[in-house]
Amino acid sequence: MKNQFSLEGKVALVTGASYGIGFAIASALANAGATIVFNDLKQEFVDKGLAAYKAEGITAHGYVCDVTDESGVNTMVAKIEKEVGVIDILVNNAGIIKRIPMIEMSAAEFRQVIDVDLNAPFIVAKAVIPSMIKKGGGKIINICSMMSELGRETVSAYAAAKGGLKMLTRNIASEYGEFNIQCNGIGPGYIATPQTAPLREKQADGSRHPFDSFIIAKTPAARWGNPEDLAGPAVFLASNASDFVNGHVLYVDGGILAYIGKQP
Repeated sequence: MKNQFSLEGKVALVTGASYGIGFAIASALANAGATIVFNDLKQEFVDKGLAAYKAEGITAHGYVCDVTDESGVNTMVAKIEKEVGVIDILVNNAGIIKRIPMIEMSAAEFRQVIDVDLNAPFIVAKAVIPSMIKKGGGKIINICSMMSELGRETVSAYAAAKGGLKMLTRNIASEYGEFNIQCNGIGPGYIATPQTAPLREKQADGSRHPFDSFIIAKTPAARWGNPEDLAGPAVFLASNASDFVNGHVLYVDGGILAYIGKQP
């Protein structure tokens, strides 16, 4: 059974994994035996990521690349194949969100979110699939969201992109499953990261931040998730243990999507 979850000898590309959720997922894959490759937009971010992995005892390979640039992605993937090896596991993690009411959001802002959160996973997956086919299989994990299923104020572009990413996940599974390529998604719930820290800060009177209270009330687990909560699901979907799981989105949300909420 341990061998089912082993990633020994595998090369994993995790996009935008210098920090946060991507870093936690990449670290989990590394601890399961994978060789980690990641990208970021600037060399300074790549260097910070490399230092963070080194501090965890992980030897990672970092590349500067904008995942919305198809030519740049193709160049990066070719370099990875030459310098590290053929990519066995792709985690499309890089993403952005703009919290702007829809009628105040410009079309350019909407397009930017779609470009990073939906077009980029298409571009990177397209770049790695041919070599996966030649090698006899591969794993693609798209980082979806609860907004792949739900709407919410101010996140029209993000929800549209993540809903689209869910369907891209299913279509890759449909189109390339016969080549032993499994494409699945992970839909994180609300995760405690440095980016969400301001939403969890105590108020001046010692009470919870209103958004913190809202999330706790909506989550059956009664807590925020930790990046480490995504480790097991990521290793499962990257390993042979999930060889007959395809086109699925695994929601790691503490039960939010299953819960209607407490009666007032």
